[in-house]
Amino acid sequence: MSKISRYQALDDAAHPPYASPRYVSSVYRSPHEAPIPIRQTISELTGPSFAPLVSSLGELDLTTNAGTGSAAIGERIIVSGRVLEEDGRPLPNTLVEVWQCNAAGRYNHVSDVHDAPLDPNFLGAGRVATDARGRYQFITIRPGAYPWRNHYNAWRPAHIHFSLFGPAYASRLVTQMYFPGDPLLELDGIFMTVASAEARQRLVAHFDHSSSRPHYAIGYRFDIVLRGREETPLEGP
Repeated sequence: MSKISRYQALDDAAHPPYASPRYVSSVYRSPHEAPIPIRQTISELTGPSFAPLVSSLGELDLTTNAGTGSAAIGERIIVSGRVLEEDGRPLPNTLVEVWQCNAAGRYNHVSDVHDAPLDPNFLGAGRVATDARGRYQFITIRPGAYPWRNHYNAWRPAHIHFSLFGPAYASRLVTQMYFPGDPLLELDGIFMTVASAEARQRLVAHFDHSSSRPHYAIGYRFDIVLRGREETPLEGP
């Protein structure tokens, strides 16, 4: 599951460059010299294992995991998918962490000063481990768009952040999931850092009627491929 090679030689078409003029702040904080690979230690390559801990926590329902006794406000959705290797082999016991803003477009974080309301019943974070077939699923609310200062009148499209950990610290992927049909996608300075239109579509979830629940929530499918021609792009520079 290692993504180490991506940082040594990123694919210009499938993954964002360190510095992208469309993502303005990346130009100022990206490295000006080639990164120097640091040899990993045995502990970084062999552990730790997160899945047993996550399985006991059961933090897969973001609409209720704030522990307030009330549900989060917004449109409930179910996001599910599989974590796969390049040959289609499923990856079990992979830690999938997600975080997002609420339905009004605000994160539950001290640094978020957007004047949209906070939801006391929504933490905006959860985690789950993939099963033996590499499957994951969580329940949440559809996040709202929010303004950011990348350019004039800039708004981030609705998105959910994903972080994946395999059997070791070195095997990590951070990416974002977007929603189909969002008119803000082509204006977004982060989404558009991926040069290939085909690769950008790997970041867009698909409506999934089969995982939708009657009178409860709409389903979306977001499969994550870790290597190869169909690999899921990184989150951004």
